[in-house]
Amino acid sequence: MIITVASHKGGVGKTTTAVHLAGFLQDLAPTLLIDGDPNRSATGWAKRGQLPFRVIDERQAAKFARDYQHVVIDTEARPEEEDLKSLADGCDLLIIPSCPDALSLDALMQTTEALGKIGGRFKVLLTIIPPKPSKDGEEARATLADCGLPLFAGGIRRLAAFQKAALAGVLIRSVDDPRAPLGWGDYRGVGEEVIR
Repeated sequence: MIITVASHKGGVGKTTTAVHLAGFLQDLAPTLLIDGDPNRSATGWAKRGQLPFRVIDERQAAKFARDYQHVVIDTEARPEEEDLKSLADGCDLLIIPSCPDALSLDALMQTTEALGKIGGRFKVLLTIIPPKPSKDGEEARATLADCGLPLFAGGIRRLAAFQKAALAGVLIRSVDDPRAPLGWGDYRGVGEEVIR
């Protein structure tokens, strides 16, 4: 399975999503994460600690991809329409993370409009959802559902443990934080939707 994570806006949890989905898939079968973002965020994450899967940059993809059952691709932010078409055509599922704030949702709409023109299987993942009493996550979900966009049933809550995981170079499930299991549970739920 090839999963690509892309977004028109930075700071929406794109790399965090790629890393954690690769971690979920690695538990099932050998998984490779291709870091296609010029910032090399996933590569930096891996260098700071110990991830349970291999991380390479896109220049090495042809050499290594055939050795893995699953491949997760972390892309650069703001792909052009032509790049978005290639990404959608080249994977089994394109995941588009978005925060439930107005600027992120505007960028998401640009991405989905482009995908509507070119086709491709994609699904929107709400990320960095603020805790209650905020209703931002619920309101964003309702808005996106009204627009007819394909959404993951679950979402990813905003947790400080994700930053701790990135700094330590590990998955959130390895972070010493009482709320870390909630974050891993969120991504496990998304992963289970992906493999269905």
